[in-house]
Amino acid sequence: MSYVRLFVHAVWGTKDRFPYLHSGVRSIMLDHIHSNAKKKGIFIDSLNGVSDHLHCLFLLKADMALMKAMQLIKGESSFWFNRQNLIKEYFEWADEYYAVSVSESDIDSVRTYIDDQENHHRKKSFAEECDEFLEKYGFVKGFHPDQG
Repeated sequence: MSYVRLFVHAVWGTKDRFPYLHSGVRSIMLDHIHSNAKKKGIFIDSLNGVSDHLHCLFLLKADMALMKAMQLIKGESSFWFNRQNLIKEYFEWADEYYAVSVSESDIDSVRTYIDDQENHHRKKSFAEECDEFLEKYGFVKGFHPDQG
């Protein structure tokens, strides 16, 4: 038997950064993502965001590729959301996302960061946040997970 404990911090935005997820709608989306992930065997540790993007800290299972986990979390949620008719517009996530592994020693700070999204984004835009992450983790500049 293999023993795997791999935490992933994933961030994804709405198509064209459209602010679909105002607070009431966002809580419905977050509840659904949690519920659906649990059904699919994905443990979500922390999940939060603002009107144009979400942050998710989850455990990646040994037998699941990151792309599959993101499809089950992100892709399914937009399909479900549109069927609920919670907003007038057609809801879409941007195609891209950002994801990095998180060491055990950083779990608490990532949880705190995710939990404090509303306060954090009073001071910094999603684009500024993306630039910081991309630079911190050595990704190519110019890629933003909120662009569709």
